[in-house]
Amino acid sequence: DVRIGTDLEQHRGEALQQAIRWNLFQLGQATLSTNEQGVAAKAVTAGGYDGHYFWDTEIYVLPFLAFTNPSAARKLLRFRWRLLDAARRRAAEMSERGALYPWRTINGEEASAYYAAGTAQYHINAAVVWALARYLDASGDVDFLANEGAEILVETARMWDSLGFYASRSNGSTGTFHIHRVTGPDEYTTVVNDNCYTNLMARFNLRYAARTVRFLSEWNPIAFDELRRHTELDLAELDAWDAAADAMYIPYDDERMIHPQDSSFLDLEPWDWEGTPTSKYPLLLNFHPLVIYRHQVLKQTDVVLAMYLRSPHFTLEQKRRNFDFYDPITTGDSSLSACVQGILAAEVGHAALADDYFARSLLLDLCDLHGNTADGVHIASCGGVWAELVHGFTGLVDSGEALSFAARLPATWTSIEYRLERHGCVVDVAADQDGVTLALVSGLGVPVDLADGRRVIVGPGAPLRIPR
Repeated sequence: DVRIGTDLEQHRGEALQQAIRWNLFQLGQATLSTNEQGVAAKAVTAGGYDGHYFWDTEIYVLPFLAFTNPSAARKLLRFRWRLLDAARRRAAEMSERGALYPWRTINGEEASAYYAAGTAQYHINAAVVWALARYLDASGDVDFLANEGAEILVETARMWDSLGFYASRSNGSTGTFHIHRVTGPDEYTTVVNDNCYTNLMARFNLRYAARTVRFLSEWNPIAFDELRRHTELDLAELDAWDAAADAMYIPYDDERMIHPQDSSFLDLEPWDWEGTPTSKYPLLLNFHPLVIYRHQVLKQTDVVLAMYLRSPHFTLEQKRRNFDFYDPITTGDSSLSACVQGILAAEVGHAALADDYFARSLLLDLCDLHGNTADGVHIASCGGVWAELVHGFTGLVDSGEALSFAARLPATWTSIEYRLERHGCVVDVAADQDGVTLALVSGLGVPVDLADGRRVIVGPGAPLRIPR
C-alpha cells in the first residue's frame, strides 16, 4: 500500500487515495501469479496487443516488485532467462553475436509488424539487464546471479560489443564507440545513429556485465567455471566490454548544453504545434510515419527516460536543461511518457508540472485519457504511478550499496507512507513536507546515504529522520 495525506477537501483526498490504490491493485493482480510467464502490456485485463510482452515490464513493473515482492520479480527475470535461446537465435538472424531480446513477443520470437518502430529497438537488451540489476540491488539474491543472471549478462554484453564499432581517427588509432541504425524508446524518431538513450544503456549493460561477472569469479568460482563452459566465455571479452563502454559516444551539444536524442535530431525541422489541432492527436493515427520522422517531435520520453534510469551520468543542471528542451516537444501519445516526465519534473524543481503529470498517469485508465482503455489497462503506467510516488515525490534512489531519499511532495499533500523490502529487511518510509522518516520493521538494518556524504544504518530502535 501507499498511503497519502492531503490538505484537499475530504472527498477529493479520498478519491486521490482510491485512485492510487486502484493502480496498485492492477499491479498486484497482474503479478502475483505469473508462473514465470511474464506480464503482458495489458496484463490480464483485456486483449490489447494480443497478449504480447514488451520491455515495459522490466522498466516500469519489475522495479515495483523488486522492493515489494521480490519473489515475483525473480519469476519475471526467470521468464527472460528461459527465453535466452530464442534471443540467441534472433541475434544470429540479425548477424550479431550473443543474444538479442525481441521488442514484442510471447515465446521469444520477434512479433513486431513494423521493423523501424519495433525490431530496431535494440535497447531491450539493456532494459532486461537494468531490471536484473535493480532486482539484485534490492534483494541481494546472488544465487540467482550465479545460476541464471550471469548468463543473461554475458550474452547481452556480447550483442552490444558486436553491434557497435570504433570510429577510426585520422592518425589510424581507434576512437569513440558508436551504435548506428537503431530506434530508441521514442517511436516518432526511428533508425538513427547514436541514439543517446541506447548508447547510455548499452554502456551500462557492458560495464555492469564485466563488473558482475568478475565478482562472480571471486565469489563463486564453481559457478563461474560453469558459466565459462556453458557460454564459451573468453576472459578477454570482459576487457573488451569495458573498453567499449569507456569509448561509448554520448551525444552532447556544447552550444545548447543539452544531449541530442541522436546524432541528427537537432537538424530536423521543428513540428508545427500551433497548426496542429487537438483532433490530430495521437499523431501516429493522423499523419504518415515519414512525416513524423522528419520533425523534432517525440511520442514519449527518450533522453528524459535515460536521465531517470542513468541518473548519475547527469548533473542536476544538465537534467534541467534537457528536460526543459524535450518536455515541450513530447506529445505524450505514449502511455509510458507522463510518469517519467513527472519523476524528472519533480527532481528538477518543476513542482506544478510534476503534479500535473502525476494526475495524467494516475487517471490514464480511470478516465480513459487515451481513449483505448477498452483494449485493457496500461499496466506499465500503473507501475509508473508507484515510481512517481516513491522515486519522484520521496526521491528514493538505490545506488546498489545504499538507499537515499529527498522529499519533494506536492504542495497540497501532507504525507506519503509506504513500506520497502531490501536484502530481506523491511523498512517503513514516511515522508512529509519537511523530510523523510525511516523505521526498521524487521531485519538487521538498511544502509542509507545522507546528503552530507555520511552513510548510516537504519537499525532496530529509534527511527532515522532525514530533513528536507
